[in-house]
Amino acid sequence: NSNEKTHQVGTKSPNELGIYDMSGNVLELCQDRYDLYNSSSQTNPTGPSLGSDRVIRGGEWSTSAKNCRVSSRCGSILDRRYNDQGFRLAAGK
Repeated sequence: NSNEKTHQVGTKSPNELGIYDMSGNVLELCQDRYDLYNSSSQTNPTGPSLGSDRVIRGGEWSTSAKNCRVSSRCGSILDRRYNDQGFRLAAGK
């Protein structure tokens, strides 16, 4: 339902938690550096301390439905621009 383009935040329906655009609009750039997960149990892994690739998550307007989910992740180089990537500002209480 994207017509192969990015949409303004909040114009599509929210997810089951009431959060808008967590998957399917643009890939979300994360602070964590990208690396493959290892097989041991982990809680909130941040990746290596050095490296140029950052984690991106969530799928974007041109992604298949299978990969358009928050748990979908891959790496992206920070010094490049892409029309299908963004980031989410969040504030804690």
